[in-house]
Amino acid sequence: MNWTFTIPPFDTAAAEATAHRLDQLTKPKGSLGRLEELAIRLAGITGNPRCQFHERCVFVLAADHGVAQEVVSLYPQTVTVQMVRNFLAGGAAINVLARHARARVVVADFGTLTPLEGHLGQLVERRFGPGTRNMAIEPAMTRAQAAAAVEAGRELVAAEASRGLDLALVGEMGIGNTTAASAVTAALLELPAGEVTGRGTGLDEAALRHKVEVIQRALVLHRPDPNDALDVLAKVGGFELAGLAGVMIGAAERRIPVLVDGFIAGAAALAAARLAPGLEHCLIAGHRSAEPGHRHILDALGLRPLLDLDLRLGEGTGAALALHLVDAAIAIRDEMATFEDAGVDGPNL
Repeated sequence: MNWTFTIPPFDTAAAEATAHRLDQLTKPKGSLGRLEELAIRLAGITGNPRCQFHERCVFVLAADHGVAQEVVSLYPQTVTVQMVRNFLAGGAAINVLARHARARVVVADFGTLTPLEGHLGQLVERRFGPGTRNMAIEPAMTRAQAAAAVEAGRELVAAEASRGLDLALVGEMGIGNTTAASAVTAALLELPAGEVTGRGTGLDEAALRHKVEVIQRALVLHRPDPNDALDVLAKVGGFELAGLAGVMIGAAERRIPVLVDGFIAGAAALAAARLAPGLEHCLIAGHRSAEPGHRHILDALGLRPLLDLDLRLGEGTGAALALHLVDAAIAIRDEMATFEDAGVDGPNL
């Protein structure tokens, strides 16, 4: 499939207007450091030097992975559906953090092992199968499935935008997804599997070596094309990874900033940036994951994380925490007095 995505360019004029506003405030120039950088970046993404973020949504996409059959996680695949129920009941970490950050949570099933029942009206169903196939034996999905999952992610954003969406946060759930994310990262960045693969849910040394071997086996077997992100997603990715890439593309097309969570969302961001060149400037890294591959992703995308808390939960939790910094940056821009307003002498130079 040959897509043409229209990603609006970074608005330099809006960014400069915000920078000028910040320089008039009662503080030494640049003294609020990365909060000022964040306010400027948000202006450039949105094209609005006085952008506001009243409508914020965490997109949590869930799917299972056939590679879990290789025992690459400490947890059984039944946990994916159980955690989706927990999201819908409001009891997961992302629910708590989103509530405090005044963000709504949209939970979408992109292909859990078993369908969820009894949650009509709460769960968005975009199922592409009962989990992907086992990438250690065969491609995780077809190219058509991967493309459809990307499109479904874009459609999620369109639906939320119709009710109001100023800021998108991305997270996920799926047993085996750090294995898929590691494989996608290794393929797209042409790095050894061992360099980008971590302990996920807490594997010991022997289990980590096994996980690396499984990923390496899949990469050798399928030879995903590093110049074709859809090929990589199809062969070693996951339904939710492709969907998240679509969410980010859909947001960027609308000048909606995206707060990216950790390693798994980062792998999807890497794929999204390959599918839609120019998308990188719309992404803000919420945090740096404890997973080793995340550092390589951030470097490749030119992103500097807002937080570094050794998080490795996923769900969008790091992005939700970083949302408080977005609020702080906007409040500083709008609520601080200027030197003139406060009757304070400005700098001599």
